[in-house]
Amino acid sequence: MQHHTLHSDNTILVITGPTASGKSSLAHELARRMHGEIISADSRQIYRQLDIGTAKPSREMQEEIPYHLLDICDIGEEFTAWDFIQRTSNCIHDIRSRGRQPIVAGGTTLYIQGLLQGFTNLPAKDPAIRARLEEEIRNEGPEALFRRLEQLDPMQAATLDPSKTQRLIRSLEIIELSGKTVTELMQQQEKEKPGFNMHPVALSIPRGILYNRINERTDTMMEQGLLEEAKNLHEQFGQRLIEGKRINALETVGYSELFDHFNGAISLDEAITLIKQHTRNYAKRQLTFFRNKLDLFWMPPPDTN
Repeated sequence: MQHHTLHSDNTILVITGPTASGKSSLAHELARRMHGEIISADSRQIYRQLDIGTAKPSREMQEEIPYHLLDICDIGEEFTAWDFIQRTSNCIHDIRSRGRQPIVAGGTTLYIQGLLQGFTNLPAKDPAIRARLEEEIRNEGPEALFRRLEQLDPMQAATLDPSKTQRLIRSLEIIELSGKTVTELMQQQEKEKPGFNMHPVALSIPRGILYNRINERTDTMMEQGLLEEAKNLHEQFGQRLIEGKRINALETVGYSELFDHFNGAISLDEAITLIKQHTRNYAKRQLTFFRNKLDLFWMPPPDTN
């Protein structure tokens, strides 16, 4: 892998890795030492009201170091990976213009891939196809459509959570519109890339240790008030979800399980167990994506203390 000087005019440090690997702590400490500002690459931390469950940097951290792309969307507002690239590019120019060092930190796979590899020109969304696929999910469940994608595009399917339908619908929609899979299109087409040299570093932790950290972090979130945070959101949006309306932000691990608890489907202990399990599953998918699709410099997390 090519190495860059981090303080060169056009080189941006990108810190990524699976959830709970220590990205935020490392980025914060580096920003403190490097006169830096942090651009969040987390597709859930963009939402207002999703704080504890997304491990959003604390108010004290945000007062010490400038953070960007936190709390920029209302729940229900659409924000795409392309929106992220455009906003990140603007942030980088702004931070550089003030003589400071941009640091991108986060684990949303499509955000990191877009920064490092650019974007493929995928076909525009088709409301009729999407409506039909959403109807199929309501009638047959997401598992049936996920099995269909596994047959058509197994590499893309391996990066998805079967229970999260947004990317599943988009993947099948692209196949119908273009006659090609997402994997084929990304391999064939020239991509539009951001105009910066990216220095990507990924944090690698033994899986057993990572899973223990995930379990402990879930317990900490509950102690910090995740139950109350989710309860407030359920009071605002629960009826819309019961009526079958999809709100992508609220499909986030930690909230969806507690919503099932509030609806009487599972006990609180079962919800907490599922949060831990689903977060571990998410970390495994992140690792699969990063290792199979991106050229990253892997390193153990340093002791930021």
